Amino acid sequence: MDDVEITDVDDGDLPYQAEKAPLKNRDLSSLSLTAGELLAQYGWHLLVVTVLVYLLIQYLSKRRSSQSHHSSPPPTPEDVALLVKKQEAMEAARRRMQEELDAKAVLFREKQTQQEEEKRRLKVEMWESMQQGKSFKGAAKLSQTTEEASSSTTVLKPKTDKKPLRSADYNPLTGQGGGSCSWRPGRRGPSSGG
Repeated sequence: MDDVEITDVDDGDLPYQAEKAPLKNRDLSSLSLTAGELLAQYGWHLLVVTVLVYLLIQYLSKRRSSQSHHSSPPPTPEDVALLVKKQEAMEAARRRMQEELDAKAVLFREKQTQQEEEKRRLKVEMWESMQQGKSFKGAAKLSQTTEEASSSTTVLKPKTDKKPLRSADYNPLTGQGGGSCSWRPGRRGPSSGG
């Protein structure tokens, strides 16, 4: 058994002895290429998603802070008493306003019924006087009271005893009624001129 000899054989076919180059991880190099391509293809999409996530975080933080403000400590008995006093004062003011409104409504209804009764009375008087064959002088009062009732802002002009400027049958379009001017049709024919 002494005849066995061990020698190193330098074969070029073996991969572990072929080259003494530094080792490279091919998986990482392909990943870096893929990340660059990914950023080039989907850059805008990634930007939009990033902005939306940022805005969502801001919204949630504001909402959380507003909820923490709303969860204030329970009101003290002094606050409750003050709130009750304010509500009672508000209810009292509402009751007073409602009572004033009701009183005004009652006065208005009474005034309306009085006016209606006065109109009915005047109509009855007018009917009775017409049945007797007399003229009724209360008609002027009736028209005057209805005008006052319908319009309180009417301005009455004072009566003057002056003579009217024109007679009652004056009509400027007909040329009658005592006016000195009247309309005359133009002259027919060719115009004179040079």
